[in-house]
Amino acid sequence: MTTTNPHAAAVDRAAALGAATAAAERWLGTIDTRRVPAGGTPEDAIARLGAVLPDAPSDPAAVVDRLAAAVEPGLMAIGSGRFYGWVMGGTLPAALGADWLVSAWDQNAGMRDSTPGVVAAEEIAGTWLLDLLGLPATAAVGFTTGATMANFTALAAARHRVLASAGWDDAADGLSGGPRIRVLAGAARHGSVDLALRMLGLGTAELVAADDQGRLDPADLRRRLADGAAGPAIVCLQAGDVHSGAMDPFAAAVDVAHDAGAWVHVDGAFGLWAAVSPRFATLMDGLERADSWATDAHKTLNVPYDCGVAIVADEPALRDAMGVHAAYLLTAATADPYDHVPEMSRRARGVPVWAALASLGRSGVVDLVDGLHRAARGIADGVARIPGAAVLNDVVFTQVCVAFETDDRTRAVFAELLREGTVMPSASTWQGRAVLRFSVSSWRTDDAEVARTVDAVARAASLR
Repeated sequence: MTTTNPHAAAVDRAAALGAATAAAERWLGTIDTRRVPAGGTPEDAIARLGAVLPDAPSDPAAVVDRLAAAVEPGLMAIGSGRFYGWVMGGTLPAALGADWLVSAWDQNAGMRDSTPGVVAAEEIAGTWLLDLLGLPATAAVGFTTGATMANFTALAAARHRVLASAGWDDAADGLSGGPRIRVLAGAARHGSVDLALRMLGLGTAELVAADDQGRLDPADLRRRLADGAAGPAIVCLQAGDVHSGAMDPFAAAVDVAHDAGAWVHVDGAFGLWAAVSPRFATLMDGLERADSWATDAHKTLNVPYDCGVAIVADEPALRDAMGVHAAYLLTAATADPYDHVPEMSRRARGVPVWAALASLGRSGVVDLVDGLHRAARGIADGVARIPGAAVLNDVVFTQVCVAFETDDRTRAVFAELLREGTVMPSASTWQGRAVLRFSVSSWRTDDAEVARTVDAVARAASLR
């Protein structure tokens, strides 16, 4: 039972943390062997948890035990080396340990001078990220909930800057009555860009033609920018098509956009990480000349949920768009973290990024990214040998899209994979066909897991 007695509270805390540690170890110990899809339904979990609020307090350790027992049957093994759904990474050991400390420390990482310990770790992590990704060392870095909010944050800075350049102060006067901002994005852009634009009041993007892999056409971008009305403009590029993994042609597209005076933003939720490896240098050429970038650390870098990263070369624009001041808040001599993200209050989600990078080192990050590509290539090569299977995309990074002879057969193979539970891709539609999409994102996906994956697809495909 919870108590205000310091000694008893310490006992309660130790017992609750001990119960949580035991449950976590049990869960993590099954990741390599358990079924990947979650079992049951939300209603099953509600029944186990109990929908009625208890009248009286309960022992904290007993509550944690009850929670673990009730929830675990409905957990998806996202950390498995055979989980390929929705571009979710696993969790590196150092990042997990750091994330536990973040919860225990319970710091509000909004103000630099009030929580200097965690802010220092985040600032170092941001500096390391810029170095690894080859982006301007003076760019501002903000840690958001995910790539959707990272896109929102960067595009808010873009909105402010292009309007200011047109003589309009959106902070003082809002958007009504101001110049219309043209936003152009590739036809294969991710929906998170659409959502961010909608939340920012920028409406629907004008779509630029894309090729069969989802790469934006710079020639069509040039035509549209030349033919459209003059005025403030933002161009959204993509690092990593969610189906093919393809990268937009950054060098050509950035030149076209900048020639027209447009701000260039890159949505790189998982694909931005290709910039850390010399293997992908040709694909990423010109990326560094954009004006802002968005990515997720909880995808390719394998830190726990949630952790997005917004990067903006024009720090004053970001501070003008996101910053807030009040008499009761401390104000740093340099920028406060809340000047770079939408939240005034947030957990120190950049600390696990520091831990992941510190544990891997430069060569380890490169090996991680290269290893994910190698695994994707191995899955593609293995599945392509299965009768009736076809890999539809050029496997340039970590995505593999597979289809069988008919959409019905593709869906049947997916249903069998879910039933067996050894492997979990996601079902999608691409190029007008039903596909199985394998998003290789976990540090656990080694050669053995690739072989198990190919074998599982072969078994599912053998059932007619």
